[in-house]
Amino acid sequence: MTEASFAHSARRPHRRRDLIGPAALFTAVAMAGTLTPGPAGSVVLCFAAVALLATTGSYAWRSRRHENAPPPTDTGATAPSPAGQAPRAAGQETTLWRMRTTVRDEPGSLAALCTALAGQRVDILSLQTHPLSDGTVDEFLLRAPAALQSAELTGTVSGAGGTHCWLERADTHDLVDAPTRMLGMATRTALDSAELPLALRQLLGRCTIHSVPARSLHGRPLAEQVPTEGVLEEHRMKFRDSSGGSLTIERPQLPFTPTEFARVRALVELDARLGQRVPPRRDVLTLPEGNEITIRRADTSDLAAAREMHERCSPQTLALRYHGPVGDADRYLGHLLSPRYGRTLAVETVSGRLVALGHLLWDGDETEIALLVEDSWQQRGIGAELLRRLAAMAAETGCTSVYAITQASNTGMVAAMRGLGLPLDYQIEEGTLVITARPASPPARRAAGRETLRIQEIQDASGRR
Repeated sequence: MTEASFAHSARRPHRRRDLIGPAALFTAVAMAGTLTPGPAGSVVLCFAAVALLATTGSYAWRSRRHENAPPPTDTGATAPSPAGQAPRAAGQETTLWRMRTTVRDEPGSLAALCTALAGQRVDILSLQTHPLSDGTVDEFLLRAPAALQSAELTGTVSGAGGTHCWLERADTHDLVDAPTRMLGMATRTALDSAELPLALRQLLGRCTIHSVPARSLHGRPLAEQVPTEGVLEEHRMKFRDSSGGSLTIERPQLPFTPTEFARVRALVELDARLGQRVPPRRDVLTLPEGNEITIRRADTSDLAAAREMHERCSPQTLALRYHGPVGDADRYLGHLLSPRYGRTLAVETVSGRLVALGHLLWDGDETEIALLVEDSWQQRGIGAELLRRLAAMAAETGCTSVYAITQASNTGMVAAMRGLGLPLDYQIEEGTLVITARPASPPARRAAGRETLRIQEIQDASGRR
């Protein structure tokens, strides 16, 4: 239907309505003429006809005027604001905060807190509750005006009845709801044994995680006996490791809640049930001289091949790597290759011989990076490629810095660290050089003209099937 035909059909009811009144009046006049015979009836009929014409014309004029009148331009009404929110100026800058506070376990306590936040024009994006025996810990994700200082925000919460308030900046990654975050962390942990410490840090925020093996390199017991159900203390949690060791998590700035303890225990139990696992991805690289090598993740199943590589390495190479007696080098391998303590990259030749190892080790709040390249395969760019990949791994896991321990005479390691194109800090202690890099930003591209490695990703045999 066109616009003109729609307007025409819309005016039809008005015309019918306009004719109803005159028709009824004409019928009444005819009845009056019938009931009043003679000259008087004719006079009445004439007066009625004149009145009929005048009434009809006046009614039609008023109807057309009302129909064609424009709508009022301003009624004085304003659009209502969302309930419980003060209007925010367009384009106002905001800041995301993560806040945790303890409130009384009484009706209306949470409502009073939310009302106080609304009075400061603070939006509550998400809320998690952690029940305690004597109250409730509420964890908020807030969007507040950028001009609102942290002291003002905590003061508002304290004035509304909140105690033990804790506040830190958040980012867009925190906008994911709690169940989705837990599923994502469980998936990562299920695919890779090395992801468990990273998932725990993501879940708990700033914390220190210590994985203690069951025995030392010399066979001395190290790990304490932890109950199967774990131990929850105010600022510490302990769990039994699937390999016989222990896992200790500490967070001095914020007490742990029973809810957090239950979530961590679920991830630890999932990791123990699935056993050791690493992703099957393999990358084939072509070195500048034309030889092909394969880089893949390694684990304790590569222990025998790593020991054979140790036998082919010179004592000087092993001493530069392990900074101690060469005879103890083999004892470190079980710890280094375990996904519990970090990630390891292995380099293989076409024949399958292991010729290099690169380690990214979780060391409490810090992350160590280390390399070992067999003598006959040094000075070919393998160490630089391993360092680049390990630094990228560290950046993906949220590590703000990684450090390498070497000797000032190890010019190859120093040059490889410089080749990352990252900010570096140097510290020398008793002949030992500690180089710290900050991989938060992407590594700089290699200098123009330098021949780079050709990377060809291939599928693992199980993936092809």
